Amino acid sequence: MSWLELDQVDVHYGRVQALRQASLHVEAGEIVALLGNNGAGKSTTLNLISGFVRPSQGRLTWEERDISGLKPHQLVGQGIVQVPEGRRIFSTMSVQDNLLLGAYLVKNPAVIRQRLDQVYDFMPRLKERRHQEGGTLSGGEQQMLAIGRALVAGPRLLLLDEPSMGLAPLLVAQIMRLIAAVNETGTTVFVVEQNAKAALKIAHRAYVLDTGRVTLSGGAAELAADPRVVEAYLGA
Repeated sequence: MSWLELDQVDVHYGRVQALRQASLHVEAGEIVALLGNNGAGKSTTLNLISGFVRPSQGRLTWEERDISGLKPHQLVGQGIVQVPEGRRIFSTMSVQDNLLLGAYLVKNPAVIRQRLDQVYDFMPRLKERRHQEGGTLSGGEQQMLAIGRALVAGPRLLLLDEPSMGLAPLLVAQIMRLIAAVNETGTTVFVVEQNAKAALKIAHRAYVLDTGRVTLSGGAAELAADPRVVEAYLGA
């Protein structure tokens, strides 16, 4: 059994079916990308893994345990941490106070300090701006802040929902390099992205979701060369 696995999962919002027999897996240490257009069910997949929605059918397992009934804070306590779409930082709070919100389940001040220092090592720009209000940061800096807040929680599995959204190409490349660097420290990453070209450059494997169904899967390089992916998602 895989480290994280969705097995034939359906998700409904009332009468609307968002996922249809979706199956995928993530192994420890990987970067796995989930690609697809708006409305494909990508965010639903992340929200399922994070505990915000429940499957109406199928199984969601983590380290061979069924976690489909656990609440979001319980999953954060197990190391499953999501960076939501749109960043959702607190604009009137300082950068450092935003980061410290990620430590709300951490009881040891020394651990909090260590994780905060690690975030500042990864992202020196946040350290330079640690006393500024979050709302005064650029879009790219706010995305760094959202990722940093998640890192302070100590994720074993980091879930990223459209991290490139609204960013200029140079900033997209910077955020993707940051995600790859986080993965190199041992954190497993599952990233939902509409920007397939950027995601496939850093991912080990990827899935394509179309109207709630997984239609393609494989190694990142394999999918980047697949004519169906090139035509639909890579702009060629």
